[in-house]
Amino acid sequence: MGNLVTTAQNTGGRVAVERTNRDVRTLITQISAGEIMLPEIQRGYVWKASQVARLIESLYRGYPAGSLLFWKTGQLAETREAAIGVPQALPKVLPLYLLDGQQRLTSLFRVLTDHPDAQVVFNIETEVFQNQSAATRRNRKWIKVYDVAGPDADVFAIHGQLKGAGLAIPDPEIGRRLSALQKITQRDFHMEVLHDFEYEEVADIFVRVNSGGRALKTTDLALATLSARTPGFLGQLEAESAYWSERGYGALDVNFLIKALTLSLSTSGKRLASVAKLTAASQEMVAAGWGTVRRGLARVVPLLEEKLLIPTTALVPSLAALHPLILYYGRHPEGADIATDVEDGLLYWFLAATARNRYGGASDTALTQDIRTLDAENPVAALLSNLGIREGGISVRAGDLAGRNHQSPYLMFCYLAAAHAGASDWWDGGPISGGVDRSGKPQYSLVHPAAKLRNHSGKYSSAEINELANIVFVSEQTAKNIIGSRHPAAYLESVSASDRAAHAIPGEPAVLEPAGYRGFLAARRALLAERITALLDRYRPAFLVKDTVTAETGAPKSLVLAGYSGAGRSVLVAEAVAEGQNWIGWIDPSDLEAALDAAATGLASDVPVGDESAPLRIDDENGVTFGLGPFVVRGSLDQWRTAVKDAFEEAQPLAECPEPSDDQWSAETQEFLLSDAGMHKAA
Repeated sequence: MGNLVTTAQNTGGRVAVERTNRDVRTLITQISAGEIMLPEIQRGYVWKASQVARLIESLYRGYPAGSLLFWKTGQLAETREAAIGVPQALPKVLPLYLLDGQQRLTSLFRVLTDHPDAQVVFNIETEVFQNQSAATRRNRKWIKVYDVAGPDADVFAIHGQLKGAGLAIPDPEIGRRLSALQKITQRDFHMEVLHDFEYEEVADIFVRVNSGGRALKTTDLALATLSARTPGFLGQLEAESAYWSERGYGALDVNFLIKALTLSLSTSGKRLASVAKLTAASQEMVAAGWGTVRRGLARVVPLLEEKLLIPTTALVPSLAALHPLILYYGRHPEGADIATDVEDGLLYWFLAATARNRYGGASDTALTQDIRTLDAENPVAALLSNLGIREGGISVRAGDLAGRNHQSPYLMFCYLAAAHAGASDWWDGGPISGGVDRSGKPQYSLVHPAAKLRNHSGKYSSAEINELANIVFVSEQTAKNIIGSRHPAAYLESVSASDRAAHAIPGEPAVLEPAGYRGFLAARRALLAERITALLDRYRPAFLVKDTVTAETGAPKSLVLAGYSGAGRSVLVAEAVAEGQNWIGWIDPSDLEAALDAAATGLASDVPVGDESAPLRIDDENGVTFGLGPFVVRGSLDQWRTAVKDAFEEAQPLAECPEPSDDQWSAETQEFLLSDAGMHKAA
């Protein structure tokens, strides 16, 4: 079965650790047979295609691929389903429970069983590995790893096909490389097997092992401890998450629930969200906290759905803003009456906290402050006081929307403005809440299509074209069949005047032509700002006087990310303005994407920006900071990846790329939220 060496260490009269080697093919066979299973303390499969390709490359080149840690016991252990795409057989022998190595073994299984999400290919000429793409399918120099290393591989036939592919390497070298690729299934992994340890002891080992190397998130480590104490608890969390996911609230995942549970247990300390409190809590305290979270969710989600008309968590910029609401309602008995003015006041706070990006920076500090106010005599007033709202309410002005794009917190407000006005989809006439795609994100399109603006004599920038004021919440069918590449003056004739008004589309004919686009932006910002302010006023507490404070003034600061491509090269350009100065930096998008992949595993990187290097770091809350000229830009991993993708969706010609700044930024840097990218705002 591929075992080369087996040794055992005897401790206290029992065999504690067995050491052995086993090859890849044997391990894959054991997974299929159910002889290798995942204990409940493991978390889900998270590797990306690039990481899978790097693992296959390491095996091909003979690099060390790490060891594996297993647990063997006669106890009945809670397990979780492996992400291998096929059901495992019932084991005929005592299974091995995999403690360390899940990502590697799952990846290998998927590649060597032709899983659709693990189509790793190999360039026989350059010896490069990557995931399959349309380009590699057309190029005969790329061959699928499965076709060479899979169980039914015909290497002789593949070799013959490659001879006619016009390769720049001799025939014997082709054979050597194919042989090396085929032999990855013969590569050995060193294994250590723990025998007859108790579940809680194994969980402790799991936490210790996974605290080094690729560190688990702190919530993962806490969950391992909870699973050991209460087998089946992870299943409760996953069932709760699945329930809300079916209602469109898919972001209420296990990590969110663990954070909510931690906050429900905390009463003191500088950081109420510290998971150390969770691991130190008794089973009784955890059970009571879990009851609080479930009661809170059962009240808060319907409130958001029915009163605010939020159909999906994809619209909520920061889920942290839900935690104070969940804890407030969860601390009340099931079915308890909450006064209407308090309920509306809490919704007003939620909207105000979102508008002011309350949790865009150090969210744990803000959460600690807000949760401690829930027991105040007037919790709504106390929460608003934390936002700096003590006497006047808040209003949204047209200038607040200038330069904003789809990553702005105001995306949610623009959606709500349309939903509360009864806006419908222009294709099927249904409510815009029906326009949510498979990922749970609301569908939208540009009122003025980019194709009509990109090369217009008005020289509209990418930031202007993709501004929030140019977004309308309609379905993919509307975008394709009604809008297409036509300017709004042409296609809006088929849309009723009432529905155009519900979507806050200006009525002046001139602004519906490409030449009047800047006038369109100004007019629509004003309409949206008026609608959003009216929505806020609907829930404004009576003790707040209508805000009449003028807009903030100060030196503007902005950050715009734009993609430029040409001649086989791509450049991500960061244009920043601060302290009255301009700064431009060039970034290779592949360098940034590699750094983001590393950040996903807990590793910091330095990314070349022009001739210098800028630090990219990740904190405990998975917020990624990246130093760009005058700013330390903060955003989530998903926000960064989306920002890079969006920058190149309609890349501009490389010949039009602005020249980078010659010097580094010498003044003090400031924090800038990625969600505000493209926005000009007061300092």
